[in-house]
Amino acid sequence: MPEPVVIEGAGEMQARARELARTGKSIGFVPTMGALHAGHMSLIERARRENDVVVVSIYVNPSQFGPDEDYSRYPRPFEADKALCAAAGVDYIFAPKTLYAEDVRTWVTVGGLEDKLEGLSRPGHFRGVATVVTKLLSIVRPDRAYFGRKDAQQLLIIQVLTRDLDLGCQIVPCETAREPDGLAMSSRNSYLTPSERRQALAIHRALEYCRTQVKLGELDAMKLLGGMGDILSQQPDLEVDYIAIVDADTLEDLRAVQGDVLVAIAAKVGKTRLIDNIRFEEVA
Repeated sequence: MPEPVVIEGAGEMQARARELARTGKSIGFVPTMGALHAGHMSLIERARRENDVVVVSIYVNPSQFGPDEDYSRYPRPFEADKALCAAAGVDYIFAPKTLYAEDVRTWVTVGGLEDKLEGLSRPGHFRGVATVVTKLLSIVRPDRAYFGRKDAQQLLIIQVLTRDLDLGCQIVPCETAREPDGLAMSSRNSYLTPSERRQALAIHRALEYCRTQVKLGELDAMKLLGGMGDILSQQPDLEVDYIAIVDADTLEDLRAVQGDVLVAIAAKVGKTRLIDNIRFEEVA
């Protein structure tokens, strides 16, 4: 496979996107912060199947990290990422040095969705996500952009902003990629010690417990939350941030599993913050 073309300048990426559009080629786009793993590769593979050209962005976005988060130590193995992209048939890697002017004054927010779940624990996080995704979609101008369901709140916010701002891009949700033992794939998994890695599996077990109980007919949110909390509390190095059962479209808390439902967990295992979720659709 030929190596992908690496583009660092936003203007150059925009010009290339316009050129591709003039020739009638469809663009599939996978935004990432690098440290690519099998989850990212599944997004890239789908983009490759469904588009003429595939663009992957690699940019560790500073505006979505809080002051006490891991921006400075976030993994940046660019050469390894480039090799993975080449093997997957990626055409272009957009790898800007920065996407922000020093005096940036324009930010994108999505009202009603940013101050729940992740937003409560990470103030400003989704302003950073919404802004950088808006910029990336405006620069790359893809026909389709691919996002994993593991970051469910992020996916919802991106779907809403793309609709509200008429960005002309189809947002394609992709199922969460998991390790063989069920742990949701994440670049942050590399931070876990072997003991923490084993304890992190409790997040998946708690979600599967909820799935099983709902199939058996238990729809009471408080009972389901209690059972999931019991599973997580057995791990000495796991600190729960939130366990939530919410409406999948509004993120409002639910008293019962009914309609389209998101069940989400965020927890720190040691010093590493992990998230995961499952969905129920059209529960009567």
